[in-house]
Amino acid sequence: MTFSWISSYWPLLLTGAVQTLSLLAISVVFGFIIAIGLAFAQVSGGPLVRILARGYCTFFRGTPLLIQLWLLYYGVGSLLPMIPGIRQSLFWPILREGFFFAAVSFTLNYAAYEAEVLRGALLAVPKGELEAGRAFGMRPFTLTRRIWLPRAIRIALPTIGGEIVMQLKATPLAFTVTVMDLYAVATKVRQDTLLVYEPLIVVTVFYLILTAIIARSFRFLEAQVPVRR
Repeated sequence: MTFSWISSYWPLLLTGAVQTLSLLAISVVFGFIIAIGLAFAQVSGGPLVRILARGYCTFFRGTPLLIQLWLLYYGVGSLLPMIPGIRQSLFWPILREGFFFAAVSFTLNYAAYEAEVLRGALLAVPKGELEAGRAFGMRPFTLTRRIWLPRAIRIALPTIGGEIVMQLKATPLAFTVTVMDLYAVATKVRQDTLLVYEPLIVVTVFYLILTAIIARSFRFLEAQVPVRR
């Protein structure tokens, strides 16, 4: 095996790694925000809101991420240029890139899975703690912000860490919509050099290191905020 090619391709590898990390960060941050709303909609929303939230989660959890990505990129992406003035807008340089559709697709998919995790965690919060907050005269929003949601996140921390790792392993799908992530760079190296295993080994090591960092970070968080039963 030879890895001398890294000296020529390291700028491209670095760019690919940044693309991968950007996709992960965007989808996790915005997906988690959406998931909070979906989780509360299922737990404490009205009948219609619950049905809509459950339908959202069922659709995105029940269909392959690759199909969702292609529906957005090849479906919605092909319709965007037909909107009057869209090509002249400030947003067109973003909307025409596959990265945008990959980020949106990953975000919506992650939100569906995380919503189910948070829904279970919200239901697992001891009712006595919520009743104590109400007894102190806390308003619903204050009770949610200071007791219900923080306790639910603490309960769900191990699962959240696992979901982030799963999301990381889904990022190579962005390669199918022209995103030059790390896997796409490895594919280019394989085509240019005819090396089969070495580029894949580099990508594998990158994912292993990142997975280890995520796992250790969440173990540290769990130790700092232990769940009290």
